Amino acid sequence: MSGFNKILAVIDPTQEQQKSLVRALELANKCDGSVTAFLSIYDFSYDMTTMLSVEEREMMRQAVVDDRTEWLVAMIEQQPNAQNIKVDVKVVWHNRPYESIIVEAMAENYDLIVKGTQQHDTLKSVIFTPTDWHLLRKAPVSVLLVKDHAWPENGVVLGAVNVGTEDEAHQSLNKRITETCKDMATVLKGHVHLVNSFPGTPINIAIEIPEFDPQTYNQSVKDHHVACMKQHAENLGVDVAHCHVKEGLPEDVIPAIAKKFDAELVVIGTVGRQGISAALIGNTAEHVIDMLGCDVLALKPEGFESPVKL
Repeated sequence: MSGFNKILAVIDPTQEQQKSLVRALELANKCDGSVTAFLSIYDFSYDMTTMLSVEEREMMRQAVVDDRTEWLVAMIEQQPNAQNIKVDVKVVWHNRPYESIIVEAMAENYDLIVKGTQQHDTLKSVIFTPTDWHLLRKAPVSVLLVKDHAWPENGVVLGAVNVGTEDEAHQSLNKRITETCKDMATVLKGHVHLVNSFPGTPINIAIEIPEFDPQTYNQSVKDHHVACMKQHAENLGVDVAHCHVKEGLPEDVIPAIAKKFDAELVVIGTVGRQGISAALIGNTAEHVIDMLGCDVLALKPEGFESPVKL
């Protein structure tokens, strides 16, 4: 099955509808898993209570935790999908939500982190929070970002692969993405599709070299990617008719294919980065995720180590 049997659902105390909890319960029911509803809270007024005794500050903190725990337990009891599976509740006091989520995921060996994204009504688009981006870059396990698309039967699970490369790390990630698509398609009773984009002719080459034939170049690049995609699909048992190779940027091609087939889930690979590059939203995966209207399952490459430590 999906391999996501121990699921950490991140609760957002500012939202009435907990998309992450609903989706986590739905997935747990389909794959006979368990869910922990996880809420990280911090009241910054707590920092202004240094004049109180240690005991008084602790009582104040515990009162907030207890109140949120009662609220969360009551909400779970109202969820129809929560009746037949094991659901735990955990509320922690932490001023960096993403760190507390990642530490919990590592300490308790979760298979999947599920987090809801925020819909911005004015802009009619999804707004990603800093916590979302931190989880994508630093979480040691797969992250499912939940939007508002339903999971109907006979839907499409779309895997975004990069088959035109000789890089072993990319090939390994391609295989993992495809196998995860197959597993999720089994769980969701859907169909696997794969998409691969390739770059067009570099403009500077076409300008600087008069005898350069961009059409021939483009066709040879496309032929290479199509051949690689066919081999990849056949090796992993995916219908070649469900494979799509298109010229263009991944952030254009992948959302276009997802929209064309009304995909219910897109599976994508991410690579965490550190330093200055991590501060820039320049990662291809992040651009793609931003443009998609359905749930996104982000996988980490094999051997990835989170910069957040226990």
